Amino acid sequence: MEDAGSPLPPRMADALAGFERHLRSERSLSAHTVRAYIGDVGSLLEHASRGGAEGPGDLSLSHLRGWLASQHASGAARTSLARRGAAARAFTAFAHRSGWLATDPGPQLGTLKARRTLPHVLRQDEIKAVLDAAERRAQAAAPQAAAPQVAAPRSAGDAAVEAAVALRDAAVLELLYATGIRVSELCGLTAASFDHDRRTVRVRGKGDKERTVPVGLPAIRAVTRWTETGRPVLATQASGPALLLGVRGGRLDPRTARRIVHERLREAGATRDTGPHGLRHSAATHLLEGGADLRSVQEILGHSSPATTQIYTHVSIERLKSSYRQAHPRA
Repeated sequence: MEDAGSPLPPRMADALAGFERHLRSERSLSAHTVRAYIGDVGSLLEHASRGGAEGPGDLSLSHLRGWLASQHASGAARTSLARRGAAARAFTAFAHRSGWLATDPGPQLGTLKARRTLPHVLRQDEIKAVLDAAERRAQAAAPQAAAPQVAAPRSAGDAAVEAAVALRDAAVLELLYATGIRVSELCGLTAASFDHDRRTVRVRGKGDKERTVPVGLPAIRAVTRWTETGRPVLATQASGPALLLGVRGGRLDPRTARRIVHERLREAGATRDTGPHGLRHSAATHLLEGGADLRSVQEILGHSSPATTQIYTHVSIERLKSSYRQAHPRA
């Protein structure tokens, strides 16, 4: 990206602040997406102001194209350029609706499609090894977490805390693979999200849309063990209804969840390092390989378009071709 930090002209700064309020209140975007869009549009407005623009009404197609060209020249990836183009179009549309721009130059910018690469997935035997290792750690830890504890502040070095963490980590891994939910969705779960009788979990996903996802028995057992034995060790008055907790009792955050997945995969000897999204990819691929139809997988993953889910059929085909080449004498 271009150098950031130079002050924007007042009208530009006001427009950027208004755009941020619009994204947060009306678009139902994730906090991460809002931050990315504001950073992108801030960079665009800085570029335009260096070119003589004083307010959003001075933005032109040449400003947009020049800014994206500078991003490309600085080595931005195609996926980043696609997102920045989308952010620019969202801002010019907002500026046009707000009456700052007589015409919206955004649609003339075109849409840069990010090249879709096949996601990395773990084999079913690799997933089993990871989950089995987490289960062994959890079983060994359960008696320590369940033992009576003195009323004293907890620290990361306490045996009971370490035992509770092992139970939590097993629940994290089982849930991510069993449901294919996003890490942000995982961290947003509460105990009330689960219907243990029906073996389902209610998930609030992108755009604040809610969906119901089936959960397998191993994941249900891991969650039950965590809530009954591990969670009380970490819980504080500030824990609220959050299902998964950090060592200080707050709601588990996505960064910690990602670290958990990376560490547990590494400890289990997985052939490739991946994070929660890799478990989501793996769950989707294994569902299709097991005979699930594309529409069902789309609903489980919470994709708004079947085209997004379609990539997992390509993964399955590529894995089939790879097995064929390795096994067939005339491949």
